[in-house]
Amino acid sequence: MKFIRPIFILFSLTAFFVLGKDTIAYAQKSVLPSDNEVKTARLSADTIKLDTIPKKTNQAGAFSSKVNYSAEDSIKADINNNIVYLYGKAKVKYEDFEIEADFIKLDQKNNTLFAKGLINPKTKTYSGKPLLTQGAEPPLTTDSLFFNYKTKKGKSFGIFTDVEGGYLQAAQFKKNQYDEGFFKKGIYSTCNLPHPHFGIHIIKGIATDKQIITGPAYLVIEDIPLPLGVPFGFFPKPNRRSGGLLFPTFGEDTRGFFMRDLGYYLGLNDYWDLSTRGTLYSKGSYELGTAARYRKNYKYDGGLNFRFASTKNGVEGTESFKRPNKDFNLTWSHSQSPLANPGTTFSASVNAGTGSYFSNTGAAGTYNPTEIARNTLSSSISYGKVFANGLFNFSSSLSHSQDIEQQTVFLDLPRFSLNMTTINPFDTKDRAGEQKWYQRLSLGYSMQGSNSINTKEYKLFKKESLKDFRNGIQHDIPINLSLNILKYFQFNSGMQYSEKWYLQTISKRLDPVASGFKQVTDTIQGFSRVYDYSVNTGLATKIYGKFNFKKGNLMALRHIMTPSVNFNYRPDFGTSRFGYFQNLQGDTSKNVARYSIYENAVFGSPSSGRVAGIGFSVDNNVEAKVRSDADSTKNSINIPILQSLTFSGSYNFAAENFKLSTIGFSGRTSFFKEKIGINFYGTLDPYKLDNLGNRIDKYTFESGKLARLTNFGLSTDFSLNSKAAKKRGENLNKLDKGKQNLSRSQQEELNAISRDPNAFVDFNIPWNVSAAYSFNYSKNGLQSNISNTLNIFGDFNVTPKWKVQYTSGYDFQANKLSLTQFSIYRDLHCWDLSFRWSPIGTYKFYSVDLRVKASILQDLKLSKRRDFYNNF
Repeated sequence: MKFIRPIFILFSLTAFFVLGKDTIAYAQKSVLPSDNEVKTARLSADTIKLDTIPKKTNQAGAFSSKVNYSAEDSIKADINNNIVYLYGKAKVKYEDFEIEADFIKLDQKNNTLFAKGLINPKTKTYSGKPLLTQGAEPPLTTDSLFFNYKTKKGKSFGIFTDVEGGYLQAAQFKKNQYDEGFFKKGIYSTCNLPHPHFGIHIIKGIATDKQIITGPAYLVIEDIPLPLGVPFGFFPKPNRRSGGLLFPTFGEDTRGFFMRDLGYYLGLNDYWDLSTRGTLYSKGSYELGTAARYRKNYKYDGGLNFRFASTKNGVEGTESFKRPNKDFNLTWSHSQSPLANPGTTFSASVNAGTGSYFSNTGAAGTYNPTEIARNTLSSSISYGKVFANGLFNFSSSLSHSQDIEQQTVFLDLPRFSLNMTTINPFDTKDRAGEQKWYQRLSLGYSMQGSNSINTKEYKLFKKESLKDFRNGIQHDIPINLSLNILKYFQFNSGMQYSEKWYLQTISKRLDPVASGFKQVTDTIQGFSRVYDYSVNTGLATKIYGKFNFKKGNLMALRHIMTPSVNFNYRPDFGTSRFGYFQNLQGDTSKNVARYSIYENAVFGSPSSGRVAGIGFSVDNNVEAKVRSDADSTKNSINIPILQSLTFSGSYNFAAENFKLSTIGFSGRTSFFKEKIGINFYGTLDPYKLDNLGNRIDKYTFESGKLARLTNFGLSTDFSLNSKAAKKRGENLNKLDKGKQNLSRSQQEELNAISRDPNAFVDFNIPWNVSAAYSFNYSKNGLQSNISNTLNIFGDFNVTPKWKVQYTSGYDFQANKLSLTQFSIYRDLHCWDLSFRWSPIGTYKFYSVDLRVKASILQDLKLSKRRDFYNNF
């Protein structure tokens, strides 16, 4: 049986009612037909014989396909009347039609089928209702039904089905041989209860493949009919996408009364659709937007959105009001299926535009404080390909980052790289036995290219900004040899050759001015090649230490130390024979200043000064072994104390002064069964400072002091309920899959969820407390600087239906709270009630929203808010 699928989409509390396309149904208490209804619904047909083997086509009334049936309880056959009775999880399948029920009566004589559930004599409940499916149609549940195989006519009582985010129910549904459906007492709702909290009630209607005709329809909430409805409806059902008007919303904010998002929708083809929208304000501001979505199953999907705004701020008649702010924002997302083109990847995530767009437009009318206070934008478009049987990997990207507060833009157009898998040129595929020492020699190759600019927003599209691009290509060829010697040592040696190609160099000179001299830097266009190389060799090993304890729960401490030492050499590329460094022209002092002609180049310049030194590093790992009383399967457990603690530095014998480098250190550890992770890093300077804060070539330990701490950083983030973070990630992945089927505003809400750790409400997680802390200390010379911030967010259930969320933070350097929000949610089954409040800051606000959960009825809502833009 093929069921007609009318969809009833939007019914807002502003008395705007739209009907759409999908099946009509009705839900109430189980309805069983009376004996008279059974007689009336019985439909005449030629006699047939039931069998699982197809009959010959020349027999009158024979099935065109075989009928399969089964039952778990019992099968009873009435031979005289040619009827089969099926009991207990009965199933009948004919062509693409399949039905399951606790009771099925198969009348071979009249080609009819009757199915229903059964009443449990103990619990007095009606169960085992008929569940029928046909082709790609969604499953339908009914209290009972009749169907005629010969005439394809049928009648159902108490249908229930879910279609496209909603639930469709009908008291009666009848289908004729012309594939037309007739229904009465229909309800469409997003509530999945047999007796829904709300619904659009439809008295009667007719549905065909091409159109839907309905009688009176009205909205009912909690069994209270509202005076909102339509007397009738007539709606076409085309087999292709069609366009239509997008109805606006009305309101008022600081820009005046508005008519927001009036537009038109176009279904271009099976893969693309397009919508254009516009917003008008009574004080002269306006906004325009175009959004396109595309999708090809198992290939790619994405969306493109361009928005422009002309905003008038200030008092009417003033100069600032006469000159409106012109802003735009462009977003593009594209993702490709990994199976679409194996070995090739392409993705895009673009968010670019003027920095003032979000603040001037109230985040495109969403008034989201996080978006309004946004201070960065970033974009990336990347392409990658693996070729030559995996030997080479090519990748390229176009990227953009924007600091809204500083109004600076960084563009990398493009950045690309070509990497070759490391090979052993003297090894063979048919080698037998272990590698010889020379067969361990490895060779690699990589190439990188970049064309970038860092400038102000207002300079970006000017012609002279083209001269500010920095570009170049770098080639690297590493040659390495790794051997095991004396059983416990790893010997490594190698040579690194690097060559860079640039299109610009610089020249510096001193020009006389009235107050003395002024340094001038000129950019010289033209191809230039620069190279450098170095050689190194070193040893590394591991040292294990263990300290056992006889008393207490602590059984042992294990320490793994990994020291390494290497010798490296690099010639002095600052000498005149290489030509990479020049004397400052016009400098007549005794110590003539030298500079690199590749200063500020995208891949840098070779260093001046010869290096012939020793590098050293040591990594430490410490674990504790404790007795375990909780786990009977283990006598002990290992607890990490220091997962890593590394010190590194170098000593240059060829340097004239400051031979010992600074000592860098870094480490990480975790606590409370690795729920809290801590990362730290820092720098130690072994040299003294003079009274003016300048480094002098004398060690601190000569005065009995330790090395100076010049930099230290620490960061940590944790969640006391790890299930909350895992559950949130799973739900966000599910939501992302359905983004293409949502409107622009709904997609923006999902994007906000991915950025806001408190935006997703999950009542199945009773509580969650998460925090992130960062600390940084630096001391250059005699002055020190400290910055540290703390962010806290979480939620808890007051009751199974009430949830409280919070997010806040503190900037210790600015000595003020960061964006603070409190939210209260009430789960009303098919509705959501939420209250959000931000009590401090420039964009403090509160809002109350009562809305239907399902996205298909997002216009069915009540909202009240007061914020920076809506203070009325």
